[in-house]
Formats: sequence, C-alpha cells, structure tokens
Amino acid sequence: MALEQYNFEVLKNEAESLVIKELDRQLESYTLPLCYCNDCILDMAAMALNSIKPLYRVSLLGSLYTAAAMDEKKYASSVRDAVFNAIEKVRKNPSHEIS
Repeated sequence: MALEQYNFEVLKNEAESLVIKELDRQLESYTLPLCYCNDCILDMAAMALNSIKPLYRVSLLGSLYTAAAMDEKKYASSVRDAVFNAIEKVRKNPSHEIS
C-alpha cells in the first residue's frame, strides 16, 4: 500500500491548540524566574501534550466531537495541570545552561 496517496495533513490534534492557549495564559501570570527561549517554550508544550489524551480529528464533524471533549471539566483540568507541571519541570531542568 502506497501511503503517499493519502492526505495526512488533515489529521489534526486539537489538544495542541488547547495546550498552547493554556500555556500562554499561565505564562502571562507566571512570577518565578523562567527562560522564555524557543526551546524551553516548545519543551513545555511537548511535555504537556505528551501527558494528556490526544484529540485527533480529520473532519468538521470530528472537530465538533473534540469541541465537546474540550468542554468536559475533567479534560480541561488535565490540560491545566499538564501545562503547570510542564512549566515547573522545564523551569527546574531547562535543556540548556542558564547564563
């Protein structure tokens, strides 16, 4: 089977946008010293995404399903917690030397 014939670009993880929005929200009010370089911010997002349930969709109908899942308090709470934990972990252990 030749997978080149399929359009995998329409496969979207809606959790990415939720994590990015939550990361932005939490970083705006973060008061402890923190590195805001590209690597650290991407590490935070990746770490948070790796610890929550993905919400993949391929169609508009799929986006309606994921919108319903996003409204669940348990999922929203897991996103908030995952982002908070990722910020703390990267703050304490950045992938580079802090000067």
